[in-house]
Amino acid sequence: MNKGTKVIPREPRKITYSSEIRKLKNISLTKHQREIVIGSALGDGCLAPNWSKTNYCLKITRSEKQKEYIEWQYENLKPFVLTAPHLYEPTHAYTMRTISHKEITKLHSIFYKNGKKIMPSVMVKYIKLPLVLAVWFMDDGNAVKWREKVYGYHLNTQSFTLSENKCIAEMFLDELGIQCTTQMNHGKARIYIVSKSKDRFADLIKPFVISSMRYKLG
Repeated sequence: MNKGTKVIPREPRKITYSSEIRKLKNISLTKHQREIVIGSALGDGCLAPNWSKTNYCLKITRSEKQKEYIEWQYENLKPFVLTAPHLYEPTHAYTMRTISHKEITKLHSIFYKNGKKIMPSVMVKYIKLPLVLAVWFMDDGNAVKWREKVYGYHLNTQSFTLSENKCIAEMFLDELGIQCTTQMNHGKARIYIVSKSKDRFADLIKPFVISSMRYKLG
């Protein structure tokens, strides 16, 4: 080096985005986290591919009025989420995305066929998990009311076929003793938890329904 040449110091080595993600991919989801992902996959959540379509992440979009709900999901899945939920002003909605992860990729293979969400063959196992049911209800459920009285609950399962909805109704009865029927809504089927079973269903999920979503129980 010539005398008098100005030396520009190198910047310190930074941990790359990719190396951070690689570390996270080796951490397993807890049972609690896995059940939240499963409940979201049954409901409004989308198991979306990464850029190379080799692994999948959980993507969630919520309206402004459900801010507390997406923040609860973020807090529970935080180790696998790089950016906190943020408001997209044009749609007035919050979005959140986990990293792509091998366990979520496995769930994608269970919940999707040819790019379409299906009722998984292992649904009988999931339907017995109260946290899964609570997240599913917070995503897709509502009370059926008339004159302020609750007569039952809907699970808006229109993304599933009529035959899949009938199978779900049978599982609710066989595994939980909760009686359901299928109802048609704009040409698509959904689950209706009938009046005689509404209290049993509510008691099962209530401990896991967060305060801001209790209105859905009526």
